[in-house]
Amino acid sequence: GPQRDDLAPDIMAALEASPEAGAFFDSLAQYYRKAYLRWIDATKRRPDVRAERIAEMVELLEAGRKERPSG
Repeated sequence: GPQRDDLAPDIMAALEASPEAGAFFDSLAQYYRKAYLRWIDATKRRPDVRAERIAEMVELLEAGRKERPSG
């Protein structure tokens, strides 16, 4: 599954900036890590949305959420 070294630089920087979120991300099962990364990568053509999603992912991870709420 995706490890810290496999992440895009912007995602890796966000996780390093929040040790709590980074540690929780590292503890997640591969399925949950991939789901977060797919959600962020779906914004390749919209960098503004990508940055928002990365910030939201960090907030969710800090709150101990394995996956983002649906809807």
